[in-house]
Order: sequence, then structure tokens, then C-alpha cells
Amino acid sequence: MTMSILDTIETILNEDVRPDLLKHQGNVVVVSYENGILRIRLTGKCSGCPSASLTTEELIGERVKARLPEVQDVILVSGVSDDLIAQAKAILSHDFPL
Repeated sequence: MTMSILDTIETILNEDVRPDLLKHQGNVVVVSYENGILRIRLTGKCSGCPSASLTTEELIGERVKARLPEVQDVILVSGVSDDLIAQAKAILSHDFPL
């Protein structure tokens, strides 16, 4: 059984990245991988951290690219997820008593 590139990326994240992020109550999720570009989103306390760009480049990017040369770049996706927007819309569509 061969591992897909996404499986390999998840293995690298689990072994080399997530333990360090968890020390800061954060995590990372893969948004997409296409044409050598890995797009990620930081979650937990790492999501709004002023050092998020540095974490992406120095911690995540370097470690993933070192073990998986097919990954040419790691890009931090910021903003609100589609799921969170959908939840907010659902909440705002109801009338709440004051």
C-alpha cells in the first residue's frame, strides 16, 4: 500500500510539527495541496498569533520541505473558514430575545 502525498504530509505534521504547536495550544490543518504548493491554516491559539507567518515559514515550511522535496512552498491561509461563516449566518438568522 502506498501513501498519498497528503498522507505523507499529515505524517510529517504529526511527527515534526504538531507536537511543537500543541505546546502553545495550537494546531495546523491542511487546506489543500496542489502543484507543489501546500496551503495550511493554523488553529487554536496559533491562529491569531502575530508570529503565525514566521511559524509557517520556519517551523512548518522548513520541516515539511526537508522531508518531502515535492513541496515547493507552504502558504498560510488566513481568514475565517467557510464552516465558521456558515455557523455565524445560522446564528444571525434567528431572532434572539434581548
